[in-house]
Amino acid sequence: FITSVILPVRKPKSKKRDLKIRSKILKALRCRAFFISYLCRVKLKNMKKTYLPAEWHKQSLIQLTWPHIDTDWAYMLEEVDACFLNIAYEILKRQPLLVVAPEPHRIGDRIYEHGCNVKNLTVSAVKTNDTWARDHAFITMLKENGEPLLLDFCFNGWGMKYAANYDNMINSNLYYRCKTLTGEYVYQRNFILEGGSIESDGKGTLLTTEKCLLSYNRNEKTKEETEQYLKETFNLKQVLWLKHGYLAGDDTDSHIDTLARFCPDDTIVYVQCTDKKDEHYEELVAMEEELKAFRTPEGNPYRLLPLPMADAIYDINGERLPATYANFLIMNEAVLLPTYNQPHNDTLAKEVLEKAFPGREIVGVDCTALIKQHGSLHCVTMQYPEGVY
Repeated sequence: FITSVILPVRKPKSKKRDLKIRSKILKALRCRAFFISYLCRVKLKNMKKTYLPAEWHKQSLIQLTWPHIDTDWAYMLEEVDACFLNIAYEILKRQPLLVVAPEPHRIGDRIYEHGCNVKNLTVSAVKTNDTWARDHAFITMLKENGEPLLLDFCFNGWGMKYAANYDNMINSNLYYRCKTLTGEYVYQRNFILEGGSIESDGKGTLLTTEKCLLSYNRNEKTKEETEQYLKETFNLKQVLWLKHGYLAGDDTDSHIDTLARFCPDDTIVYVQCTDKKDEHYEELVAMEEELKAFRTPEGNPYRLLPLPMADAIYDINGERLPATYANFLIMNEAVLLPTYNQPHNDTLAKEVLEKAFPGREIVGVDCTALIKQHGSLHCVTMQYPEGVY
């Protein structure tokens, strides 16, 4: 189940000569990138019957990008490995899993030893910086006939906060070298977009936050320009913008998947704060009011289901961590819910998702390890719709 290994590039003989060559190559690549991007934009505009599926659309597989010793997880690798193994186990019980890792044999062995169903497993050997597949993986659109379009956006480490040189190349390595995924590759690397920053209902509505998509360290576009780009690229009817909402300890500039999520039947589940003493209270109450004001393209209000606010969890330095129940993963027959060793809140969150997804099993996975690096379950996964694998 291990696909091809990516080999390192040969080192140059001369630094000065290499700098000149690099300069010429970069100039040529910029021209080529602009031209390819223009053609792809024209192509997407002309494909009026493409759409961005909802997460609950029937899936081919799910991707995990596994932690290793050269990531920020090094100091707690065994702890986070155990969390990833539990996530992998629950996924492999139900559907195929793609694991991206620079050390595939170690990961493959650990998954096998954990008792997972390795018949559903593919491991692709690709060099990586980190583990947040939601933000560096392909965003997949579908044609009317079900054929997938794999959109490869630029990932710059959440606005150049962290190194992303390897993660930014994972998609092209998977598609062109490992040949792991099928579908039509669409170059979108002139625009920075992370999967965790957008939510689709599969019917032409996108939900996002102003704090992230309009941040100065992403695309330097106005709200109007950004909305026009999103509508053209994803063939949308409307974009719903949240001005309010944040989580302490979040370094993504308020990704929507930490705050509010689309569910079937025009439903939105969201994080609700009822404690007036909590630092999030005013922002999350304002966000709740915005959600109440949103309308479907048909003019109907959304069905709103509030999730509990997790009790405050702090790291060893006293910094609050972004524990959120909104960061769940929707699968074909189940929903994986991040839990935080808070029995009362964990149970309440499960009950909310049972209302939102009556036909799916709600499975809790302890994600206290993941929030120590400021993410959770949805952040480390990416689903691919039917036809990609």
